[in-house]
Amino acid sequence: MQADTPQAPLQGASIIAAVKQAGVDYILSVPDLHTSNGLLKPIAQDKELTLIRTCKEDETLGLAAGLSYGNKRALILIQWTGFLYAMNAIRAMACDQSMPMCMMIGLLGKEPDVPSRQSARFGVRVVEPILDVMGIAYHRISEDADAALIAPAIEQAYAQSKPIAFLIERRPVHA
Repeated sequence: MQADTPQAPLQGASIIAAVKQAGVDYILSVPDLHTSNGLLKPIAQDKELTLIRTCKEDETLGLAAGLSYGNKRALILIQWTGFLYAMNAIRAMACDQSMPMCMMIGLLGKEPDVPSRQSARFGVRVVEPILDVMGIAYHRISEDADAALIAPAIEQAYAQSKPIAFLIERRPVHA
C-alpha cells in the first residue's frame, strides 16, 4: 500500500466479530492501553465472550493452555511489552509444546506509516524478528479489511496445534 493511500479505520467490532467467528469464548488480557478503547472495553461488555484479566502476561499463556485442554478457545490480548516479558512462557507452551496460543499483540507507539521493523521504538522493531526466529506465524492488522485474516488463522492454529500472532499496528476504534 502506498503511503498516500488512506486506510480504513481499524474497527474493534470487526476484530471482535472475527474472533467470535473462530469460536473463541475466552479473552485473556492484562490491561492494554493500545487496544483498550477499541477492543478491551467492548469485549468486557460483550455477553458472548468471557474476559479473564490477569496480573502478568505469562499467566495468560497458562490459562490458554488449560482452556485448550478443555477444548475451549482463547485469545491472548497483550501489548508488545508483555509479549517480550512473557518470552519464556511463549517459548515453552507455544513453541516447545506446540500449543495453539493465539496472541493479539498491540504495537503501542508504532508510527502509523512506518513498517514495524523500521520503527524508532526498539521494542516494536524487534517483535517480528523474534516471531520469525521462534517460528510463530503472524499477521499484521492495520486496517479494517485485515480483520478477515483473523478467523481462518485461529482455525488453523487450533487445527494444527500451532501458535499464531496478530500484530495490531493501529489503535482500533470503537463505533
